[in-house]
Amino acid sequence: MEPGATVVTDGLSVYNRLGTEGYEHLPHVVTTGGDAARQQLEHVHLVISLLKRWLGATHQGAVTPSHLQAYLDEFSFRFNRRRSRYRGNLFYRLMQQSVTTRPPGVKALYVPKTQPDVVT
Repeated sequence: MEPGATVVTDGLSVYNRLGTEGYEHLPHVVTTGGDAARQQLEHVHLVISLLKRWLGATHQGAVTPSHLQAYLDEFSFRFNRRRSRYRGNLFYRLMQQSVTTRPPGVKALYVPKTQPDVVT
């Protein structure tokens, strides 16, 4: 995420420091509660719940900040294809992407980036 980007979050206080980190923070607080809040955030809560269960079960909580983006990419790949009519194509598409995408070198997996990861 580029500095200066607009970040929309819920009203949780942990996000308050985004403004001091160079981002425009727009908290979206649903004060009405009840059905209105559930309808507005239904899919967000579903995805977050599935992600937390997947990270906890598959990776058993051993997710490092430097590898988090790769885990999120894999989750997105799987989530976006969960209702595919052509489940057999899942393996085909994965192989197609692995052949056309150049993998990072071994050193790139373990050498810290120039910018530190921010995980809250």
